[in-house]
Amino acid sequence: MTRIEDNEHNEQSPIDAARLEDEWLEPDANGGFASGTVGTMRTRRYHALLLSATQPPAGRVVLINGIEAWLDVGGTRFPLTMQRYAPDVLYPDARASLLSFDTQPWPTWRFRIGDDAVVVAEMLVAKDVHETVLRWRLEGAATQTFATARLQVRPLLSGRDYHALHHENPAFSFDASFEGERVQWQPYCNLPTICVTSNGAYEHAPDWYRNFCYVRERERGLDFTEDLATPGVFSFDLTRGEAVMILHTHADPDEPFEDSALAHASKLASRETQRRAAFGSRLARSADAYVVNRNVGRTIIAGFPWFTDWGRDTFISMRGLLLASGRHEEAESILLEWADTISEGMLPNRFPDSGGMPEYNSVDASLWFVVAVQDYLATGHAHAATTSSLQRAVDAILDGYSRGTRFGIAVDTDGLLRAGVPGVQLTWMDAKVGDWVVTPRIGKPVEVQALWINALSIASAWNPRWQALRDQARLSFAARFVDPDTHTLFDVVDVDHQPGTVDRSIRPNQIFAVGGLPFPLVDGEIARAVVAQAEAQLLTPLGLRTLAPSDPAYKSHYAGGVLERDGAYHQGTVWPWLIGPFVEAWVRVHGAAQVRERFLTPLYAHLDRYGLDHISEVADGDAPHTPGGTPFQAWSLAELLRIETLLGAACGSA
Repeated sequence: MTRIEDNEHNEQSPIDAARLEDEWLEPDANGGFASGTVGTMRTRRYHALLLSATQPPAGRVVLINGIEAWLDVGGTRFPLTMQRYAPDVLYPDARASLLSFDTQPWPTWRFRIGDDAVVVAEMLVAKDVHETVLRWRLEGAATQTFATARLQVRPLLSGRDYHALHHENPAFSFDASFEGERVQWQPYCNLPTICVTSNGAYEHAPDWYRNFCYVRERERGLDFTEDLATPGVFSFDLTRGEAVMILHTHADPDEPFEDSALAHASKLASRETQRRAAFGSRLARSADAYVVNRNVGRTIIAGFPWFTDWGRDTFISMRGLLLASGRHEEAESILLEWADTISEGMLPNRFPDSGGMPEYNSVDASLWFVVAVQDYLATGHAHAATTSSLQRAVDAILDGYSRGTRFGIAVDTDGLLRAGVPGVQLTWMDAKVGDWVVTPRIGKPVEVQALWINALSIASAWNPRWQALRDQARLSFAARFVDPDTHTLFDVVDVDHQPGTVDRSIRPNQIFAVGGLPFPLVDGEIARAVVAQAEAQLLTPLGLRTLAPSDPAYKSHYAGGVLERDGAYHQGTVWPWLIGPFVEAWVRVHGAAQVRERFLTPLYAHLDRYGLDHISEVADGDAPHTPGGTPFQAWSLAELLRIETLLGAACGSA
């Protein structure tokens, strides 16, 4: 859990201002989610209280962006939310009264009211029914002296694609309909009906709140201002008990809850308490955020708030999120569903958010699938039919790669796998801006060979015809990838398909020849040299740099507009997920003594900052290694889970 309060842990003082923009996440089971900040102000276009996936896990639309909430006690107004308006105005300012924030069991705020009273505000998403529950209550002896304490809440609506921004326009419909405790709006006819069920009174009072400022979008060089519509105000007397609002959509908007709003909210909270407690550890609870529905099966979201499911990320993440957590049935479902998408030996790297044909533009996604199959079959939970289906899928991948497939992917005469054509990004280092592929790595990338040889080794266990190719590839790798001067490994050989050329860039990809995969390709002196070079030039507290600082192309910070950020993405930027293969390589070379204290402690500390209870996508290459990218990244968390399992310790006890 993450608990944030003042530095002296004295709830009569406000929490540290540096923590106000740390972010929380509450996902549903379909790829929708609620998210925001400790300080309640939205800093991203993706921060919302009701964000729904209309085509799970894609088709995401923002319906209720946030709320404006305040408490009126005897004519004195106490703000319970904050907003930031352009150019940079914080209003209202509740920083002095915000005492604490906690992520467990769900986002919970405590606000000081007067001298000896507190408002507790809670926000949870009931994952199975995709409903957001807001609750407020008064605590403290002074509340007994209040004649009334009137909570007032204005919902702030848009009705837009989650990547877009909303602006005042005459097409927005403020019309409201009422049934019992429910109020409904449908701002645009092509979007779901927005419903709020509450135990308060609603007054229809349409208005526009204009020029919200999203500072994270501004930092990313994107449009960053938005106008939101507010149809009216909900009122509650907190001296008479708890206030609740349930934010939701329904396929049948006339379907009422079976219980009152208060009883329904209580049931959802009780059910969520039990569901979350069942995970047992902090890491396992956080891992559950990424496992969602797709079609008739399940899938893994690559990261929140802006990613959906990607092939490469799914298979890397599965090893920690599902297999290390004992979620074997979900792993089986995902593997079988993806197996049906194999085309010419390739698995899709992503499905477009708007539908259409999947994108087959990855050389390694299919090979990571083979590794995930190996890890799943090794659990012993697969039935015979499942085992047969997955083995056929693996053979189909190897057949396709052996014959040759898209983008120049094919086995070369040395048994290694060549890949790449100009203008296409195929490896995990896949940043592209317009026609510019930042790190093309055409030829024979080192981690692709490690994956290829591992895939051949895995398939050889049930199909002997892959053994000869595996043996040839291993010999060629040993002969062609070792740098005779450093005894480390080249990043790419046969660069741009020019025989004999090599790329000596010091990148983390060589670590996969030692750790991160079932079968290491090097040992002894070479393995020690690879690990030593990674530790000396790439290792940071949050993971491995993607390029050594000594390289002229090194970018020290991941910041700026799209061009600057993508230009730095794999040119020095730190990736936390790489700590997994590095630690495994370290253990294979040096043993497991003090590994956790030496390499994992900073990642546990990171769980308490930025994306709370999660691990960020990337961080700056230079100290202090400020996190960036998505604050909630699946494979970053997954590799910590996988390594904890590898080390044989209880997960997430920090």
